[in-house]
Amino acid sequence: MAITQNMRSGATLELLKTTGVGPAKELECEFAPRLNLITGDNGLGKTFLLECAWWVLTGNWAGYEPYPHEDTTRDFPSITFQISKESQLDRPQTVKYNWNKLAWNTPTTGSVLPGLSVFAQADGAFAVWDPSKHLLHDERPKVNSLITFSSEEIWNGKEERQDNQISSLCNGLIRDWVTWQSVDKDRFAEFSTLLERLSPDPTKELLIPGPLTKLPLDDRYIPTLEFPYGNVPIVLCSAGIRRILALAYLLVWSWNAHVETSKLMRREPSRSIVLLIDEMEAHLHPLWQRVITPALMNVVKALDSEVETQLIIATHSPLVLASVEPLFNDQKDKLFHLYHEENGSVLLDEVPFITRGRVDLWLTSNIFGLKQPRSKVAEDTIEKAKALQRKKEPSKEEVQEVSEALSRVLAPDDQFWPRWTYFAEREGVEL
Repeated sequence: MAITQNMRSGATLELLKTTGVGPAKELECEFAPRLNLITGDNGLGKTFLLECAWWVLTGNWAGYEPYPHEDTTRDFPSITFQISKESQLDRPQTVKYNWNKLAWNTPTTGSVLPGLSVFAQADGAFAVWDPSKHLLHDERPKVNSLITFSSEEIWNGKEERQDNQISSLCNGLIRDWVTWQSVDKDRFAEFSTLLERLSPDPTKELLIPGPLTKLPLDDRYIPTLEFPYGNVPIVLCSAGIRRILALAYLLVWSWNAHVETSKLMRREPSRSIVLLIDEMEAHLHPLWQRVITPALMNVVKALDSEVETQLIIATHSPLVLASVEPLFNDQKDKLFHLYHEENGSVLLDEVPFITRGRVDLWLTSNIFGLKQPRSKVAEDTIEKAKALQRKKEPSKEEVQEVSEALSRVLAPDDQFWPRWTYFAEREGVEL
């Protein structure tokens, strides 16, 4: 891979286009350099786009390789991408599906991103790609530039066997946390800073490391977090907290591993991190959904003030979208929406980011498509009430029936009541 001796340059994914593969015949994203939000219903391709982005960034699939559409010809399926490096924009590269080996050809190594890449998957797994180790791999093929972690391996470490020898690829969150807290104070301070910045409420509810402890029938020391009701071993924390701990740990571990390898190779470390996150809101309380994305936009600065981060996030959460309203910059950020056309085909649009002010207005926007920010039963009842209001001569019995249905599904102070009350009383029904 041709990278200059001075590797300290920024890089981002600029373009991703898929043809003849995935949920649509063609999807195209021109990514922004800072924040990219991908929205859409289940099954329309959000995870597919992230996995394709990971592949063009690293040359590796995080899961199963996507198979071309059944009706495609031998020349049709392709993935096109473009990567920018500092002020230089690489030419687009198109990779075609290799029918002879039933797999995608590998992107040329000259186009692989010269920056650290981290993929947080929806099931709790992670993948990390280190450009320094990729360079080292050319001379020492046994060195792993890509490490994939199951949710268990993040916590307990990952090893591999080569030539009858076992080597540790990563100590894991528990062991490294104990080491950092005990002897590596600088690294522990760095990790603690990330936990503070990723906390659900940095002014009131912080993720603060507590003293080490031991659990029955486990000889290891286990880190704890401080809560108002006492110290809790991290293995007993909620799923949401464990996901944030894993994300903070992988950022600290992968960045420092990259810096250390670069120094050993007498190279400058990269200036860029591309962070892909599938279902950003998974396991997180609304309080946390409202702050996590803005926190991630700035948290890498705690690792290195010169590092730039490109975020590509798939989400179903209106709170995640509302959370970035004060920070969204049309020059640096983009919002994408996957949706069905009337004929059933899937389309991807870059849509204007509109400040809506309230989360319920995001729910009723074209991004989420709800007619009402209420339960489905309440929505259907209101739609029935509106249809009755449009009727030329509604009967008193119909108005009474709908009134009783509304009283069962709407709150007493619901904003629909004044409109309905006026209508019902005009039709001779007292509420």
